[in-house]
Amino acid sequence: MSVLDRAATAPATRMTGSQKLVLTLLLGAQFMVAVDFSILNVALPVIGAGLGFPLARLQWIATAFALAAAGFTLLFGRIADLFGRKRIFLGGMALLGLSSVLGGLATSPGMLLVARVLQGLATAAVVPAGLSLLTTAFPEGPLRQRALGLNGALMSAGFTAGAILGGLLTDLLSWRWAFLVNVPVTAAILAVAPAVLTDSRPAGRPRLDLPGAVTVTGGLLAVVYGLTHAGEAGWTEPLTLAALGAGTVLLTGFWFVEKRAEKPLVPVRILRRPTVVWGNAAGLVAFLTETSLVFLLTLYLQEVLGYTPLATGLAFGVLGLGTVLGGTLGGRVVGRVGSRAAIVYGGAAQAVATTALLALGTSGEWIWLLLAATFAGGVGNMLMIVGFMVTATSGLPDSEQGLATGLATMTQQVGITMGIPVMSAIATARIAAAGGDGPQAVLDGVRTAVGVNAALVLAGALAAGALLGRRQKPPAGR
Repeated sequence: MSVLDRAATAPATRMTGSQKLVLTLLLGAQFMVAVDFSILNVALPVIGAGLGFPLARLQWIATAFALAAAGFTLLFGRIADLFGRKRIFLGGMALLGLSSVLGGLATSPGMLLVARVLQGLATAAVVPAGLSLLTTAFPEGPLRQRALGLNGALMSAGFTAGAILGGLLTDLLSWRWAFLVNVPVTAAILAVAPAVLTDSRPAGRPRLDLPGAVTVTGGLLAVVYGLTHAGEAGWTEPLTLAALGAGTVLLTGFWFVEKRAEKPLVPVRILRRPTVVWGNAAGLVAFLTETSLVFLLTLYLQEVLGYTPLATGLAFGVLGLGTVLGGTLGGRVVGRVGSRAAIVYGGAAQAVATTALLALGTSGEWIWLLLAATFAGGVGNMLMIVGFMVTATSGLPDSEQGLATGLATMTQQVGITMGIPVMSAIATARIAAAGGDGPQAVLDGVRTAVGVNAALVLAGALAAGALLGRRQKPPAGR
């Protein structure tokens, strides 16, 4: 092959001006959605007092969002493939803006919960549609890896920024601004996006696999509800077991429905691809462990060291810096060593950093260990996430990128939802065994759950690395 032929076939390494504009727009949308996951967490007690939420029901402000976001994301990802990603993305952004207005003006618990459900539905539409627009705008290779790395970095930074921003807005203005801050951002995106984004969809109008949509959505809703109810009432409570059992039955039924469907929502051949299965398994572990670690360290900072919610949010700013750095480097790391190795190295780094947190004590001087460990763990976690995203979306045609990103987004949502109930149950059991809820008992509970967290991320990364097999060599010119 001549030099000119190799140059013509080598993957591009520089973004065009239009690609940079598309990337900026989509990253802005994904960042805002990520902020919405955490922006209300530190404001929950204030919202409860303002609207008359019983203390025991405050968690439903987060659960209502998670149920809709996790339950419908796969469905909306496939709808975006069939009926137009750009259309679904713009519709989701419009719904996000309207639901944010509704939440900001809420005068009752019911009105607020409706707003949170609508925000979750908007997220279920925006995230997979936005990711598929991103992956189709950048062909497989260095540019897609870089774009996914930046996307992962901003998504993780958004979780951290949400905690900080929520504390600032609640302290300085009102919890209502945690909703209303979305409105000008969504308006700006809706004004620019129609002229910037391009779309592709089938020439005909295919039929949607309705039985598949019903079983997978119902199954995910039941599983997410069961997980969140377990965190509130316990894992052996009858409603928890009934919800998890119903979810298992529906998701098993979904597999058999898809095997027989003429136009399946998720073709079984995709679910048999090792990159899809084990890439998403690694992503599930990455999101489950890191988001639940933030919960555990929140308990440590507030219940052991006595930090305020705002100070707690600011302490997690260092974690945000680590995730931004990890996401920025993630594409380059994948390009050099492959996505499989990035998952293993990132998971190992996160596990080592998390293990270091077992040394935490009751003195305020331990904050320096926490900051250093969360920074290093954030870098490792983001390498793992970028490796997961590249793996889970590779080798599929553009016509199935919405499905691939829908699966990846579902993995993210379920991981975020699973982590806190699981780690909370471990910590709570240890606190009860330690004989109380004082600082030392809470510390014992946090340490126990942190140890499980570290072991889980290491085992998940090593298992995914082993089952993904050998890394494929990067294409020439990478």
